[in-house]
Amino acid sequence: MIIRLKQGVDPNSINPLLGALHAVFVPNGVANLVVTPSSVRDLPEEFEPFTDQYQVFDNDIQLASSLYKERREVELGPAVIGRDHQNTAVIIGPCSVESREQIRKSAELVKDLGLSILRAGSYKPRTSPYSFQGLAEEGLKLLEEVRSEFGIRIITEARDATHIDEVIAFSDIIQIGTKAMYDQGILRKCGKTTKPVLIKRGFGSTLQDFVQAAEFVLSGGNPNVILCERGIRTFETRTRFTLDLCGVAWLKEHVNLPVVLDPSHAIGMAYGVPDLARACMAMGVEGLLIEVHPDPANAKSDPAQQLNHQQFRELFVTLQELGNALGLRIF
Repeated sequence: MIIRLKQGVDPNSINPLLGALHAVFVPNGVANLVVTPSSVRDLPEEFEPFTDQYQVFDNDIQLASSLYKERREVELGPAVIGRDHQNTAVIIGPCSVESREQIRKSAELVKDLGLSILRAGSYKPRTSPYSFQGLAEEGLKLLEEVRSEFGIRIITEARDATHIDEVIAFSDIIQIGTKAMYDQGILRKCGKTTKPVLIKRGFGSTLQDFVQAAEFVLSGGNPNVILCERGIRTFETRTRFTLDLCGVAWLKEHVNLPVVLDPSHAIGMAYGVPDLARACMAMGVEGLLIEVHPDPANAKSDPAQQLNHQQFRELFVTLQELGNALGLRIF
């Protein structure tokens, strides 16, 4: 249940009522909210004096539900994404920050193509402890350098809650990766900022699990949440993961958050990324996240799935053509 409080209600006056219901107070401007578990079907009597209106839900996808709010908007610098805006963010960059030269070349490509957001990881949640783990704070500082020099925005990933404060401070958009989707330390911290937060679906997560991760951030008071489908683990072994476009269609129908797709992690091989990216664009989503590296063969992480710069330039021409046909503005 989402309870919309009357204007002027002092949050301190309802705090004693929250615990018994396992309810959450959600700051929402003048008219704040209280969100209870969906098992609460009737307005609790003790809330009646404070309530303006309320809405009952049949599961714990509530703040993200299109039944609560049909569409949400998220500002990403030069444009706002959300299903009423026909804007598509094409976000590119290498899997990892590796050096000043590498990340400058990546930023140059973003700027040259008229795009506005560079992706690159400084903290890498690798499957093996013996793999490259990222440059950590040094990588964040390199990202800060190219942001200042090229006037672009940065999205980078938090590996775990030990460095989420640094990632929030340095980035323009915070990425919560597939392996961190259940990390409540990260989710709750991201709920306390107003910066956009992109949450990647866990590769073994249902759509319900996925959107409930977003509910942690929304219920913390941050409305600027983006969902990213990046492939799930199925019985198939010939591709890295399976890109769930059926799930994307469900999200567009039932969830009010912008949706971004990541074809690079889905297939795991560069040869398939262009066709998948075009399929994603055809769904009219709010963004694409594509791994692009100056020299993929020598990348320190995920070399097989990253496009080189010429390959992406060729793909980008077709994405623009598709965007024009669909009435989408790419930025």
